[in-house]
Amino acid sequence: MKNLKNIVTLFVSITMFTTTIYAAEFVLKLAHNGPEIHPFQNGAERFKQVMEEETNGAVTVQIFPSEQLGSEEETSQMIKQGTIACAVESAGGGLAPFVSSADLFNLPFLFRDIPHFYRVLDGPVGSLIARDVEDKLDAVFLGWWSSGVRNAWNAKRPVMKPDDLKGLKIRVMGSPVLIDTFNALGAQATPMSWGEVYTSLQQGVIDGAETDHVDLLVEKFYEVTKHVSLTGHLYLAAGLICSKKVYDKLPANYKLALLHAGQASIQTERDAMEIMTGEALAQLKKKGLKFYSVDVAPFQAKVSSVYKKNAEKVGGMSVIELVSKQ
Repeated sequence: MKNLKNIVTLFVSITMFTTTIYAAEFVLKLAHNGPEIHPFQNGAERFKQVMEEETNGAVTVQIFPSEQLGSEEETSQMIKQGTIACAVESAGGGLAPFVSSADLFNLPFLFRDIPHFYRVLDGPVGSLIARDVEDKLDAVFLGWWSSGVRNAWNAKRPVMKPDDLKGLKIRVMGSPVLIDTFNALGAQATPMSWGEVYTSLQQGVIDGAETDHVDLLVEKFYEVTKHVSLTGHLYLAAGLICSKKVYDKLPANYKLALLHAGQASIQTERDAMEIMTGEALAQLKKKGLKFYSVDVAPFQAKVSSVYKKNAEKVGGMSVIELVSKQ
């Protein structure tokens, strides 16, 4: 009986040991630059849920929000090197500096509305740019998320027409197209990593920036700015990508689970962005921010040169026209 008891104890110990090893077989790190209350986190948590469920816990996903692992440009490089598994990279901050065709999505006033935006992302143009991202960053492209509709804002004065931007230092992402856009509008476009924006506004290094309503709220920029002009100049796309080096190490069934998890995350993130955008606008108004409707036609006229300068780099006028017809 004693021997039998010892055998049972040994069996249980071995089972627990092998289960522990199996549970920790693969750990995937996923980075994004939003705080935990941002829609990016919703998308990341859905990705984690599906990935872990479909692999029965053999793959675990660790989420690192708020630039904990680095800026978008830095995490894009980590994806290429294979030092992290997954990241959310906006077309303006994490993709355009490395993938010139991704700057197509950063052209000002390119999209008419949210349905148009998603038709393009989910259509042939979105697929074309996704393939370029895979090639340039040695990545697997899992899907396009939304980072919201962006507007220009500052602490000094209302901006009702392009001339009102003259002399204002406006933070932009590292996209060459976005830099050209705000310079064309008369501002001093100032590229800067996301984590530096709040302090730079506080210290007067910059006068304003351009973001969507959600970022204005969750990053507490309402504490350091006053005037929001509803320019709607950019519908910001963000790609969920995985390092090809990491992906290639996964067994076939785990690779399939990763693709499923990526697809599942898309609608979750987009829905969260839509809901939070409306909620954020209401809260920002209560906090005293001033919102101004503007005639976008003068702004559009000012940035026509941006299209001429960058058309060839982003795929040519034919691609731009294809976007407008979708």
